[in-house]
Amino acid sequence: MTNQRKGILEEVQKARQHLTADEVYELVRKKQPRISLSTVYRNLEKMADAGILARLELSGNQRRYDWNTDMHHHARCVRCGAVRDVPLDAGVELDLGSQAINGFAVSGFRLEFKGICEKCR
Repeated sequence: MTNQRKGILEEVQKARQHLTADEVYELVRKKQPRISLSTVYRNLEKMADAGILARLELSGNQRRYDWNTDMHHHARCVRCGAVRDVPLDAGVELDLGSQAINGFAVSGFRLEFKGICEKCR
């Protein structure tokens, strides 16, 4: 793990939020002023591909990165774009077993809730 990658990972984990690459870049740049935005993008993607971070592609929003790679769902504010974790025990159950859905053999899913966050209300 390079120093740049280590710094990126530390900032994502420390923030405990669902950050965009631009937000990660702004945080990392404070400690590594010579780092480029493309380096941050490339390393975030590599860490997501390796399962170190989770890549969130929520509808209508810029890609975000999640420090928590455990299975969980998300709620997104339709006004400000804030994203929050929704724990699995929040009453959401879907047992697909070996069912095929429209010809797909489903291997997993992520559920996105949309609404208005506490700040925007």
